[in-house]
Amino acid sequence: MTTPVKLEPLDSGATPRFAGLATFMRLPVATPAEVDVALLGAPFDSGVTNRAGARHGPRELRNQSSLVRRHHHVTGRSPYDVARVGDCGDVPINPLDLMESMRLIEAHYRAVREAGATPLTAGGDHLISLPILRGLSTGASVGLIQFDAHSDTYDEFFGQKVNHGTPFRRAIEESLIDPKRMVQIGLRGSIGDPKNFDFAKAAGVRTIFIEEFCARGVDDVMDEARAILGTGPTYVTFDIDAIDPSQAPGTGTPEIGGLTTREAQAMIRRLSGLDVVGADLVEVAPPFDPSGLTAMTGATLMFELLCVVADSVAARVYG
Repeated sequence: MTTPVKLEPLDSGATPRFAGLATFMRLPVATPAEVDVALLGAPFDSGVTNRAGARHGPRELRNQSSLVRRHHHVTGRSPYDVARVGDCGDVPINPLDLMESMRLIEAHYRAVREAGATPLTAGGDHLISLPILRGLSTGASVGLIQFDAHSDTYDEFFGQKVNHGTPFRRAIEESLIDPKRMVQIGLRGSIGDPKNFDFAKAAGVRTIFIEEFCARGVDDVMDEARAILGTGPTYVTFDIDAIDPSQAPGTGTPEIGGLTTREAQAMIRRLSGLDVVGADLVEVAPPFDPSGLTAMTGATLMFELLCVVADSVAARVYG
């Protein structure tokens, strides 16, 4: 195995966590061509249908990620020892033009893919997953695991087919995702129409509502999820509203009765060994949580995702 050139986070013993520029995990600023894993912000919430605020997510996630240390406490491993990781800045968006933002995001992720980097993105609302998947596409469908309170496979809202409730329906229709290799975990809450889940079911998506998850537990559910995802390329998307709002209140569409942070960490760890081609964490809306708890939760889950992504990249790139 060829040892990558390390990009090191700041040492908290030399530079206090409250000092220095706010970057993801206190890493150096880099370009996608310089890294294996590109940490990116997508400050976009023009796709929301209820409470805006997720455009402020990337900045606060960077700030709270200063609390993240370099080694995982369970594995003892550091993602920075197996892959080059850097903060590659924010994706360009147009806050006054949703469709132009979609084009800008897609083009940016195409460039990230062409540079050879695997992206881990901080949103932003959940619509960002659609242009990211478009930009990362090489023509073949990928598997997808989605941690979420909502399916996001609806057809339209207010006559509009592009919003944060529709990204995965559009992605399935565009063959970006293989619905038979797609798993949704944590869905719950009242719905506007009993037909809301018909499209996902008909397409072959495996939907695991919170009640089933609670009855079965982390390991049983993740054993099934891994079997469905298989060995093919997989995208991971984590909506912070999958977490119960008692632990992550700062989000646009909170639903009570959700996952605990401990369950979320355990499930992400069970993704180790999959062929992960990208990941995102979305819908952190700091204006609804002045305490910073939601962003701290999001930043910690981003580190869990980073450990999985870095190991996947190391296996793919460095053998």
